[in-house]
Amino acid sequence: MAKPKRILLKLSWEALADKAWYWIDVDFLDKLAKKVVYLSKYANIQVVIVIWWWNIFRWVAGAAKWIDRWTADYMWMLATIMNWIALGDAIEKNWNEVRVMSALEIPRVAETFIRRRALKHLNKQRVVICVAWTWNPYFTTDSAAVLRALELNCDFMVKWTKVDWVYDKDPEKHSDAIKYEILKIDEALQKGLKIMDQSAIALAKDEWLDIYVTKIENIDKIWTADFSGTKIISRK
Repeated sequence: MAKPKRILLKLSWEALADKAWYWIDVDFLDKLAKKVVYLSKYANIQVVIVIWWWNIFRWVAGAAKWIDRWTADYMWMLATIMNWIALGDAIEKNWNEVRVMSALEIPRVAETFIRRRALKHLNKQRVVICVAWTWNPYFTTDSAAVLRALELNCDFMVKWTKVDWVYDKDPEKHSDAIKYEILKIDEALQKGLKIMDQSAIALAKDEWLDIYVTKIENIDKIWTADFSGTKIISRK
């Protein structure tokens, strides 16, 4: 694989929490920031990050009976804004500039996402963290990540997970789970593999966006022979 010029990294709450359940693991956060800085400053790759985070109503049993989905989604989107404070600060402490860009206008804490402005930041080798999804309920961070990757002309998208491959079923529950090293995006859609939500995968397919799924620890190896993970190919 040729070294990319620009990538989008989709980061889940599990990455920030590591062993701290749903709280942020500060030590792991620092290690993660160092990997991002390596990509941006030393590997000279322009980095866009989209963060996903649970909100409290996703943890409360029975909450869906008394709170509307759109309300919960807005709370979820606001939660992603809190996370950039931790991740952005950790990256800056490792000596790389960061710009946080939000789909929601919150000028006291973040820039409003404007495509041309984001591209200027990337060309100055600043890490761009996109928060608040698309600020539309009923859409997920998967959809937001694919959208931002396409808007910002990323070479491909990397989904950071706690497992190093895509499997046909949960490997923690099924010892016969089959892992995929290379997977066609049509096959991922047909089999309903739980990589991302189906609308996000369909958008990536339509716009020919390749997706890599790998462990957090491997993100600084994504274009090398040492990379361990699944490549989901959008082209035939």
